Amino acid sequence: MQQHVKILAVLHIVLGALGVLAGLIALTVLGGLAAFANMADESHDGFIAGGVLGFIGVIAFGVILCLSVPGLVAGIGLLTYQPWARILTIIISALELPAFPLHTALGVYGLWVLLSNEGSALFARPSPVLGR
Repeated sequence: MQQHVKILAVLHIVLGALGVLAGLIALTVLGGLAAFANMADESHDGFIAGGVLGFIGVIAFGVILCLSVPGLVAGIGLLTYQPWARILTIIISALELPAFPLHTALGVYGLWVLLSNEGSALFARPSPVLGR
């Protein structure tokens, strides 16, 4: 089961990094279009169009970042078997189920790995013994 946890961690890290990259690309493309809209037309319309495109780029970047960073952080935590990473990944896996087909498969795989008895035992921390 350790191998499955590592595979799950790497998949979340890769998809999270690709999401951050997609957000940067969206920000760059829409920011570039905003600059062209400002340069193309000297009237007030070009200025408004550039502002709207820039705003859409920032919003798209923020949304994509908010969706990608938790998976990236969870994947890094899974590599060191942190209990909080298991909980975060279970939540992310449940939220990924409707996003067919890639995220559905990743969500099902994540739930199978982390909710199994062997998977949950990997993240169990020994309780500290008081009085020693």
